[in-house]
Amino acid sequence: MKKIVVLVVAVFALGFAANAQDALGLRFGGGSSYGAELSYQKGMGGNRMEFDLGMRLKSESNFFYLAGVYQWQGQITDWLGWFAGPGVKVSYCVNHGVGLALAGQAGLEANFADFPFQFTLDIRPEYEFILPAGCVNNFGWGLALGIRYKLN
Repeated sequence: MKKIVVLVVAVFALGFAANAQDALGLRFGGGSSYGAELSYQKGMGGNRMEFDLGMRLKSESNFFYLAGVYQWQGQITDWLGWFAGPGVKVSYCVNHGVGLALAGQAGLEANFADFPFQFTLDIRPEYEFILPAGCVNNFGWGLALGIRYKLN
C-alpha cells in the first residue's frame, strides 16, 4: 500500500513541475454514474496532466475522488485535437472507506485560436482494484463533457 501512495504522489508532483498550457474548468459526466468535477490541466511540452476533483452519485453508493491522468495529445485539424492516456483515481466511498482505481481516458477537444475556452468530449474507463466493502462496481466508465478556461 505504501508503494501505491508513493506512486500516486509522484504522478501528481510530476504534473505540477512542468510549464506550458494550463486550463481550469468543469467536467460533467454520465455513464455508470453521474457527477461533476473541478478539472485542471497542466501542460507538459506537447503532453499534459489532468487532475479532477469530483463526486459521483450512484444508486448503490456515493463517492468523492481525485483523479490524475497523463494525456498524450495530437491534432486532427487546426481547431480539433485528440488526447488519450493512463491514470489513477483515489476515492472515498461515503460510509464505506477509501478505494484506488486504475483509469484510462480518451477524447476529442476543440480549441479556437482567439477564444479562451476549450471544449472536450471524453470517456474514462476505470477499474477499482481496492474497493471498500459496501461500495459496488469494480469496473466503471464515464462519458463526459468538459469546458475549461485556458489560463495562458
